[in-house]
Amino acid sequence: MASVSAYHNQQYLIDPSVLTVLPDVAQVLEVAHHGESAWAKASRIHLLHSDGSEERYFMKVSVGHHGREALGGEFEATPAMYAIAPDFCPKPIAWGSFQREPDTHFPICKFYDFADGVPEPVSFCEKLARLHSSHTSPEGKFGFHCTTYNGDLPQDNSWHKSWEAFFANGLRHVLKVREDRAGPSPKLDALLPALFDKVIPRLLRPLESEGRKVAPSLVHGDLWCGNAGIIDESTEEGIAYDPAGFWAHNEYELGNWRPKRNKFTRRHFQLYHSHIPKSEPEEDYDDRNALYALRFNLHAAALFPNQDSFIHMAIEESRRLTTKFPDGYTGNE
Repeated sequence: MASVSAYHNQQYLIDPSVLTVLPDVAQVLEVAHHGESAWAKASRIHLLHSDGSEERYFMKVSVGHHGREALGGEFEATPAMYAIAPDFCPKPIAWGSFQREPDTHFPICKFYDFADGVPEPVSFCEKLARLHSSHTSPEGKFGFHCTTYNGDLPQDNSWHKSWEAFFANGLRHVLKVREDRAGPSPKLDALLPALFDKVIPRLLRPLESEGRKVAPSLVHGDLWCGNAGIIDESTEEGIAYDPAGFWAHNEYELGNWRPKRNKFTRRHFQLYHSHIPKSEPEEDYDDRNALYALRFNLHAAALFPNQDSFIHMAIEESRRLTTKFPDGYTGNE
């Protein structure tokens, strides 16, 4: 048990706004640094509750307008996921701004000890498929009610009735952010007219034509190995966290599994599709996945503008797709 002086020292490390939203705090046993990224820091908070139970909580902290928007979007996406698949993500507690430093912001959720590695695919893919199988988007549209961030990249989640229109609009926004941060890329820019006028209609319009529809699914939106952790070493069962969610075509999620750096395997794809079949037309599946992966590579190019590898991957994939589909969409509107 911590001494009274230690308790007061630990309590002082937590802003009063945080203590207000944590349940039944009797003592603050520990506040420990728990890692950081280029845009946020994290802490583990160990509490003694008034009923004698102990619990640990995870708090992320960021500053400024974008910090507030990013953490607020993450918190909005987490309870939306939790309401559908509570065993797929951490239980959200609250979010807000510090009393002592009003320009500093935080969300809090339950803390988990994660083991190394990617979650085993059987239960993980079942839970992800369950998340994607809930088609309860407002008015059946694609988008989200607030901005969500992929890292420090704000996404344009403006509502659209058409998945093709939503995807194209979101991709243009990502490209603009990347150019603002890294400058123009003449090689990529030369490919963009064909990408938007030919490739995107060719691969996405068939999903919503000839009687076919895309039912919006809530996606995590940034489901790479760094945002999925093993919570039980004996079973390798895992959960996902740090969402950048919105309502999308469910297959969009799997675009982030295509790059080898993200460590999801062919087995994850197979087990996911044992629950949710590939969308029709199935023969376009691999190229749709490549198109979705292209956006994630452009996310990385915007997040890390000094690393040329991501923009080079985007250029090569854009070149391959525009070469393969020079005629664009030729079916019935």
